[in-house]
Amino acid sequence: MGRTGGSVVVGGGIVGLAVAERLVRERPGSTVTVVEKEPTWAAHQTGRNSGVIHSGLYYAPGSAKARMCRAGARSMVEFAREEGISHRICGKLVVATDRSELPGLARLRERGVANGLEVVELSREEAREREPHVDAIAALHVASTGIIDYGQVCAALVRRLEAAGATLLLGTEVLGGRSAGSATVVHTTAGELEADVVVACAGLHADEVARRLGHQPSSRIVPFRGEYYELTPEAGDLVRGLVYPVPDPSFPFLGVHLTRGIEGHVHAGPNAVLAFAREGYTWGTVSPSDLRDTLGYPGFWRLARRHYRAGAREVARSVSRHLFGESLRRLVPEIRDEQLVPAPAGVRAQAVRRDGALVDDFLIERSGSVVHLLNAPSPAATSAFEIARHVVGLLDPI
Repeated sequence: MGRTGGSVVVGGGIVGLAVAERLVRERPGSTVTVVEKEPTWAAHQTGRNSGVIHSGLYYAPGSAKARMCRAGARSMVEFAREEGISHRICGKLVVATDRSELPGLARLRERGVANGLEVVELSREEAREREPHVDAIAALHVASTGIIDYGQVCAALVRRLEAAGATLLLGTEVLGGRSAGSATVVHTTAGELEADVVVACAGLHADEVARRLGHQPSSRIVPFRGEYYELTPEAGDLVRGLVYPVPDPSFPFLGVHLTRGIEGHVHAGPNAVLAFAREGYTWGTVSPSDLRDTLGYPGFWRLARRHYRAGAREVARSVSRHLFGESLRRLVPEIRDEQLVPAPAGVRAQAVRRDGALVDDFLIERSGSVVHLLNAPSPAATSAFEIARHVVGLLDPI
């Protein structure tokens, strides 16, 4: 596969680990080093999500998200079977609770069919056969959606990398980099690393790492916190699998949904509010430098002007368990406020362009021998092995 020199992967989430594992397999005899600034793997987006294996229902036909998600769901299940990782293909319902949502439901079905999915239209009665407690006038059932623990996937990838002799550096931050002939020298808190190729999968810090390595990315990461609740055990029987609303076309996120996880717990969420730090998992977590980056970016203000009404609703839902519960009761009316227990939040690394447009697809940019994955929110975990296949393919020839 061309030159067999060393490779450095920045980022120890599921995408970075999948890229490293692909490099080990496709570049036998070369050295692979993974650099992760946290003391553990999968500390951020990978380890703080609802664990859904997405089908590819929502994404524009022909987009990288659509192609890689559908293929990625298959490769993720195959990997889980090989490694003995718990998973379940349970399908999901997308429910319309009001007649005004029926056109959106129809558009979603058309998109799913265009993406090659089996999407079944259900009546109210048929929806209740699958989820007896939902309130729906119509629904879609997507059989290929599943659930998994992505932390377990990362643990298995780490075991494979260790067995292959890769160098795994936890607690190591990238400080900068420079070209050295055909190689790149990466400056880290553990010293200098020289590599023929560097792949940066830094998630919440993707644009920061790109700039440290000498690349000016075409977008900026704006962090959005997604807050979750968990249903109490007595309320858990209200949801069998996965229940989603019809997405609001005026809002760039999917809306709160209900997910029965691999351990049987039912998670509710996430909403989407601006985080005051890239790792801002609570309202009280504030990074002055991160907040200055966000508020000083023209793209953020243009985005905010377009979505300020929806943003205000998200903030209200964040501070009021009752309003959060009202959103869930549109799907499952029997859920009561006292049955909602706060659960750990996540932060979505959303790339935003200078004109305020959200980057709606995976975004990969290359600068010399360095490849930067600059936008990889959901469904990146589902698509991790396909993203890795694509990225490693970009490295041949160097």
